[in-house]
Amino acid sequence: MAGLDETPTAAPLQLDPDALQQLRLKAEQSVAEDGLPSVQIALAYRGKILAFETFGDATNEALYPIFSATKAITSSLAWLSMQSGDLDINRSVSEWIPEFSTDEKSAVLVEHLLTHTAGFPNAPFKPTDYWDSKRKRARFKQWRLDWAPGTAYTYHPSSSLWVLAEILETIHEQTFASMIQDRIAGPMSLSDFWVGCPEPHQHRIVDISYVGDGPSDADYAARNMSPPPITEVTEEAITRFNTTSVRQVPIPGGGGYTSAASLALFYQGLLGFNGDSENFSETPWSQSTIFEARKVRTERLKDPYLGIDVLRGLGIVIAGDKNRHLRGFGHLNSPTAFGHNGAGGQIAWADPATGVSFVALTNGHDRNPFRQGSRGVSLSNKAAVCLK
Repeated sequence: MAGLDETPTAAPLQLDPDALQQLRLKAEQSVAEDGLPSVQIALAYRGKILAFETFGDATNEALYPIFSATKAITSSLAWLSMQSGDLDINRSVSEWIPEFSTDEKSAVLVEHLLTHTAGFPNAPFKPTDYWDSKRKRARFKQWRLDWAPGTAYTYHPSSSLWVLAEILETIHEQTFASMIQDRIAGPMSLSDFWVGCPEPHQHRIVDISYVGDGPSDADYAARNMSPPPITEVTEEAITRFNTTSVRQVPIPGGGGYTSAASLALFYQGLLGFNGDSENFSETPWSQSTIFEARKVRTERLKDPYLGIDVLRGLGIVIAGDKNRHLRGFGHLNSPTAFGHNGAGGQIAWADPATGVSFVALTNGHDRNPFRQGSRGVSLSNKAAVCLK
């Protein structure tokens, strides 16, 4: 993999209008032929939006639930606490949450929360329990580990970041949602950028619907695969995000609501660009902080379902030299591209090799993961070559 010191090319790239048109056509096709109710895309470079368009039954004013793409936002808030010296990821979670001091949970470190190696991927947590401190702490206390922390990887859809958010709120004595506004959205001048959507803006959120049929057993057999294990990410759970009560909860692993443009500009900040600035001093994160966050910390660990190397930084995914299309990137992204996609086909990444960031959001959740994955790879490939 290319070194982490890889930075965007010094000579500014130029937008290729033909390549951009191919990207637009693919997004439009996703609505017209694949049955998605709407798709919103944004392409950004050097702190500026180069393209922002919504296709289907929505407008550029729409807000989208971004599900696990929220993890990059939550993680980047933790990076700021690392940067200030308030958070040491090598310390035990139990130093802030006493409910982790019992049994084997005392071995869980903050780093394990960010790398999906904590050992409690399916630990139960009802989103609305966030508002009740006693219920929240009771949940933490009842959790048990499936493996020794740090020894294996299994994706934690939401559990580990509930713990991370609790640590950050304990350290800073501030609500998680307000920290996002004060430390990221405000300094980056990001409008329409929330984890937990305020009620006055909820009318702009597009409702989620499921489309298409799921794959058959023959479809899995043709790929020498078995159906994925059932997790908390079910149709019932996802469609609860159409309700006011769930939309208000700042779910740290999946409760982000934003536009493709705002999310693409957030990733520009992680590349060191904030509007006209090309200096990390003008972004919330220092260059050294970003480099630490982008280091792969899951060497020798395999994804238990896909069987590929797990390339996880601190709350983000790194594209890598091989199998990057299985990690949510395009074949044409560089190995150092990083980001985090979300349920239903949400795409969000930045590529340090070019300085480009790209986001594609939809409220149509395709029941066929192979069709959804192919669509995402195609969109990312087309976005990756829009500047030359």
